[in-house]
Amino acid sequence: MTASSPRFTISSAPFIHCGHTTARRHLLIMAAALPALVPGILHFGGPAAAVLLLAVGSAMVWELLFQKLFRRPSRAHDGGAALTGLLIAMLMPPAMPWWAVIAATGLAIVLGRELYGGTGAHPFNPVALTTALLLISWPQLYDLDRTFLHHSLDFSAVWPLVEVKAMGAQAAARFSLMDLFLGREIACIGTGCAAGLLLGGLFLMAKGICRFEICLSFILGILLTATAFHLADPARYAGPLFHLLTGSTLFAAFFLMPEDAGSPVLPLPMLLFGLLGGVLVMLIRNIGAYSDGVVFAVLLMNLLTPILDRMRPKALGRSSWEK
Repeated sequence: MTASSPRFTISSAPFIHCGHTTARRHLLIMAAALPALVPGILHFGGPAAAVLLLAVGSAMVWELLFQKLFRRPSRAHDGGAALTGLLIAMLMPPAMPWWAVIAATGLAIVLGRELYGGTGAHPFNPVALTTALLLISWPQLYDLDRTFLHHSLDFSAVWPLVEVKAMGAQAAARFSLMDLFLGREIACIGTGCAAGLLLGGLFLMAKGICRFEICLSFILGILLTATAFHLADPARYAGPLFHLLTGSTLFAAFFLMPEDAGSPVLPLPMLLFGLLGGVLVMLIRNIGAYSDGVVFAVLLMNLLTPILDRMRPKALGRSSWEK
């Protein structure tokens, strides 16, 4: 073969790349969180900003320490730890103690991600797993009314979900849907502004980062189940729009449920995954022990993902008796 002869390169599939790297994907998710995160920082001030910075920084340090200790190649450049810390901070009260923030990010990075192999290998959503562990171990940390009072933050309102849980549907009338939509309420740092979460979610769906089948079916499950409860007992259970705009409903719809590692890959399983997740949220809120319960619903659906993934169409040319 002469120097001028053409050369052929043989490689394995895939031959076309979509252009999305893991780092770029994580960066876009963090950008989508900003419309909800910035109003939370402006609303709650310095304590919320401190929690956010500590969560992101400590998550990156935990990842670096784990990879150094076990002599694994560093993946700090992909932004996975920073994204995990940011999402954990969004689910925290503005006055979360520093030790709880560091413990949460350590659990998320070590127990939720790295022990399984890191990004994309974990069976459970690390953010939901960590928040659930903290809710079970130190429930007083997530008592938003008690937290705001203890730290003398200038808010006289109460957390809407707790008020409705204790007082019934009549308490929901105290809260304007527009105020809930714009984030004028006591809430966690990044879950109060429903408008910002919706804007970020639409951005992620437009970019193809989170699958619309999961997001929309989850919201549909919330609305249908909340409507059924409300029609069964209007005096006890609040209406569907109230539940859609409060708690971490929209945060879960766009940032927790569609996570690639813990969600199905085919359209029908995705629809069932989201729909059942929404139903579980409302069951936990209305008849369970927790006022919100979104993170527990996410973890339960992560458990069902391998079963849902078995729902595949029959291969072409395969007879009905073949297994």
